Amino acid sequence: MPADASAPPTPPGAGGASAPDPAGLGIDDLEPGWAHALRDVLPDLRALSARLAAESEPWLPAPHDVLRAFRQPFADVRVLLVGQDPYPTAGHPVGLSFSVEPHVRPLPRSLVNVYRELAADTGVEPPPHGDLSAWTRSGVLLLNRVLTVGAGASGSHRRWGWERVTDAAVRALAGRGTPLVALLWGRDAQTVRPLLGDVPVVEGAHPSPLSASRGFFGSRPFSRVDELLRAEGGDGVDWRL
Repeated sequence: MPADASAPPTPPGAGGASAPDPAGLGIDDLEPGWAHALRDVLPDLRALSARLAAESEPWLPAPHDVLRAFRQPFADVRVLLVGQDPYPTAGHPVGLSFSVEPHVRPLPRSLVNVYRELAADTGVEPPPHGDLSAWTRSGVLLLNRVLTVGAGASGSHRRWGWERVTDAAVRALAGRGTPLVALLWGRDAQTVRPLLGDVPVVEGAHPSPLSASRGFFGSRPFSRVDELLRAEGGDGVDWRL
């Protein structure tokens, strides 16, 4: 069972035998562009929902947040920022890579390092909170490679099948033919690079305390993304939070 089962009510027609979603992930409540983009992996999503519903150990994030990234307009995505898997601490993961609820203190150390590099690279003053949802309104998709995790067990849901879902998401974005820049931090995120085709990519070390000093700090990822967006004829991201 999930650590937080307080999901909103299932909309009419979203449940039942014709559309099983026993974990209450809201599979039939995706943004229409994403629903179309992920249509071939709907059986995978339903299988994952069934496995989560049968899981005896707590898992994260809350059910209604698992697919949160896919409720952002597909057509508006300009930057794909790929993470690993959700934070394994109850109350932290919110379905957006690296982001946490505004009230969470202290901030996860990886996020502290993201803020340190953001300030050094762009001059943006880091906020006291860890809510990155403002970036999504500027077209940044905060997508983890794996969308669930066992509570207190980082990486525990790798190879469950989430990679097929996120592979499909990356392929769909790369296939649109509209401006897109990928920001890939760490080896897990960089496994999607072969799916990106000609999409410009900014790669670097993961901001984890274990690796941030080995190539993340000083890598200027935010300004490099902006440069690539402008080279495609677009505007840079408003990185302010």
